[in-house]
Amino acid sequence: MDNHAVDAQTIGSFYGVKGRTLSRQYKDYLSDFKSWPQLTHARKWILYPENLGKHLSIDETSLSHGELYTILTNKSARGKKGSIVAIISGTKADDVIQVLQKLPESMRKKVEEVTLDLAANMELIVKRCFPKAVRVTDRFHVQQLASEAVQELRIKHRWQALEAENEAIEKARKEKIEFKPSILPNGDNLKQLLVRSRYLLYKSRNEWTATQKERADILFNLYPDLEKAYLLAEQLRHLFNHTKDKVYALAKLAKWHEAVRQSEFKTFNTVARTVQNHYQTILNYFDNRSTNASAESFNAKIKAFRAQFRGVRNIEFYLFRLCQIYT
Repeated sequence: MDNHAVDAQTIGSFYGVKGRTLSRQYKDYLSDFKSWPQLTHARKWILYPENLGKHLSIDETSLSHGELYTILTNKSARGKKGSIVAIISGTKADDVIQVLQKLPESMRKKVEEVTLDLAANMELIVKRCFPKAVRVTDRFHVQQLASEAVQELRIKHRWQALEAENEAIEKARKEKIEFKPSILPNGDNLKQLLVRSRYLLYKSRNEWTATQKERADILFNLYPDLEKAYLLAEQLRHLFNHTKDKVYALAKLAKWHEAVRQSEFKTFNTVARTVQNHYQTILNYFDNRSTNASAESFNAKIKAFRAQFRGVRNIEFYLFRLCQIYT
């Protein structure tokens, strides 16, 4: 954790002081929490205009009990001091826009690029608050959609396998014979094959272990539609990994879209339509190859910070401590 943050429980254990007592003393007397300029509105919003940069990321995260916050971060800070530009309660576009417009307009107009996910509210927020910024849809969110389409097909086959097994068990029971599931060459039964194939379907072929390769060969032999779906997801991954020219990327996306249409996979058609509806901001990725990875990484740090301090009891104090590290 940045700045080697240690929780009160750990410090208190060295000095024979209850962690809760030490935490309360720190909050009420030792820290600057009560004089924190953001305190009066911290639960609703926090702004640090001085941390605005030319390249930003916007994302949502849960701070406690599923309550979502919109977080705007400065990419150049690389998840360290100066990262936090804004933390705003909720994800409703109008509410977030109203807060972000408190930032000086002259500074907002200097923002050149903002990375975001596929959510319409995020796109509207960026469009309204940073009118001169190029909006870049995160490639990994697009790839995730394709991967989820593959997994949905795998799960469909798994349910069918479960149903077939149940019917076979009931038949064997009626006939008063022992039910013996078929064992595949790698030692899996069909149900296990479909469960254990989950992770390999997220990975490229060149990342498979020998065991995963054997399992994939059996899986694709039994379910050729799964192989077809997997290859569509791989083609999209390959496009992002190896295409550098924006115009060429557009042509390859069109070709991929046609391959999806011919596949007649309902879920992939949904993915293709999503890509089509966001094609301009997706193509903007190929200008600087910018992603929302910094925002995702920052979210991970927030979750780790929350876990280290055993949850969020006082959200204002939690945000205060968070800001001490990242602003």
